[in-house]
Amino acid sequence: MHIPLKIRAKRLSLLPKYCSSQAAGADLRADISDPTILEPQASILIPTGIYLEIPEGYEVQIRPKSGHALHHQITVLNTPGTIDADYRGEVGVILINHGKRAFVVQPEMRIAQMVLAQVCRADFIDEEAFSTTTRGERGFGHTGSD
Repeated sequence: MHIPLKIRAKRLSLLPKYCSSQAAGADLRADISDPTILEPQASILIPTGIYLEIPEGYEVQIRPKSGHALHHQITVLNTPGTIDADYRGEVGVILINHGKRAFVVQPEMRIAQMVLAQVCRADFIDEEAFSTTTRGERGFGHTGSD
């Protein structure tokens, strides 16, 4: 049994909710009063009515709902979106319609999911040379696998 981390939240809408006992992502809902049309090839910022106090050393990642992506080609534009621990504003979700038909975002519709993740920070050091590897500087598609 794992003990969940407590996240302080202020809500103007419904709190995020895990929809199954082993879900990694908690669903976020649209905090809008009227249906909003998302035209093909357009994007829009949808408010959630949620404010979070994320503990230092963590982030919240905003990810698409797979059903919206599969059935309507709706996704989160900056996937995954990162909410830093020092942000105190409302959580918003940037949806984009990659489909050919308009998509209607309904009030309280589940629009995205959020995942809490631990963050590891680095000290960047300016160096002239690196250790060598078999791959070296070969880029995209050059890991050596088929």
